[in-house]
Amino acid sequence: MSQQRKPTTPGEILSEEFLAPLKMTQKQLADHIDCDVKVINRLVNERTAVTAEMALKLGAALRTTADFWLNAQKAVDLYEARKSLGGLPKPIKKAS
Repeated sequence: MSQQRKPTTPGEILSEEFLAPLKMTQKQLADHIDCDVKVINRLVNERTAVTAEMALKLGAALRTTADFWLNAQKAVDLYEARKSLGGLPKPIKKAS
């Protein structure tokens, strides 16, 4: 099944669903999870991907799961890969 719409990025989710409602700045989040604000900024601005370590930190701080963040990243990664490949190989036929 082909996905037409680009999935929402983890950075957009972070910004719109967590930082804005919490009235929290990127710097405040970075300080809370003990990382450089540049990392949060790159994530929000879609210049970097969520890593397993970041997923664990975001999950703990924002009361979600690491899987939530990794699945959001995976959806974006697969969408981009499908776009760049253009087509996939046909399935290998079983020998008779």
